Amino acid sequence: MTGRSLWFVVPEGIDDPARVSGGSVYDQRLRDGLRELGWDVRMVGADASSDPFLTVPDHALVLIDGLVAMQAPEAVEGAAARAAVVLLAHMVAASFPDPDPRDVDAELRALRAARSVVTASEWAKGELISRGAAPDAVIVAVPGSDAAATATGTWTGAALLCVGAVAPHKGQDMLVEALTRLPAGVRWTCTFAGSTAVDSSFARAVAERAAGAGLASRITWAGVLGPRSLGDAYSAADLVVAPSRAESYGIAIGDALSRGIPVIASRVGGIPEAVAPGGGALLVPPGDPAALADALRGWMADPELRRRLTDRARREAPTRPRWHDTARVVDAALRGAS
Repeated sequence: MTGRSLWFVVPEGIDDPARVSGGSVYDQRLRDGLRELGWDVRMVGADASSDPFLTVPDHALVLIDGLVAMQAPEAVEGAAARAAVVLLAHMVAASFPDPDPRDVDAELRALRAARSVVTASEWAKGELISRGAAPDAVIVAVPGSDAAATATGTWTGAALLCVGAVAPHKGQDMLVEALTRLPAGVRWTCTFAGSTAVDSSFARAVAERAAGAGLASRITWAGVLGPRSLGDAYSAADLVVAPSRAESYGIAIGDALSRGIPVIASRVGGIPEAVAPGGGALLVPPGDPAALADALRGWMADPELRRRLTDRARREAPTRPRWHDTARVVDAALRGAS
């Protein structure tokens, strides 16, 4: 027997393994978690060719991914006039490097139309309220992680992993610049796991910069990894690096810490919330390759620092939020909006 019906409007292809992103992972896991809680979740894949709400009946309860809302704000406004619309805001448009004014305006229209808003961090909540969302209408449902075996790593500190689509807001260029600043005698390897198709010109420029600096033999551009391969990449890593310029939370950070892997990340957006409170992370200013290089140099040169951060990350791992916690928060938000 099914429970209450929910129409979940998401970007087309969220289950396509070649197009995985933090937002698609959140959508997938939320869908599955809500179904486990008894919701009859009806997925609607949105593309640019038609109104994604045409199949949604009047008076329905609708959860809409913020990316869809930014692409079709007028459709969101129309749906809100005849249905209960809840906006799932993975990110804040204005926080991206060089934000498109059209995206910022579309987000504002969606915020005004929605009955309530779900977002990933207290930082994002504050930003959305400053953009016009009603304070009592914004609910924080932090991304979860799965319980996972403790990563083995190498204990040398040399195996670095960076997870995320290769794009300006993820800051892989900052990591490459930081790596060029490390002394020649420092041993390290770095795997970049994530799509290079989101911004192919940026990805190409970052790879060319690495090759021009003589780092190509130390860097692996792994592309999008399936769950098993990504799990293997985490298991082999000593350190996860998240050099983002913008981040509402950081699913990869939670995945790392849930495996007991320390993190070096930018102090930006919701990342400080993602790494709290266990002390298994070092934070650096965003967009500052010198500061990132200093942190990496310290990590690689100091066995005691590596031991301390790894021990803290491993102690914290069992307490990390899980995806069923995320689903329960959104379940309550949906019931309140209907």
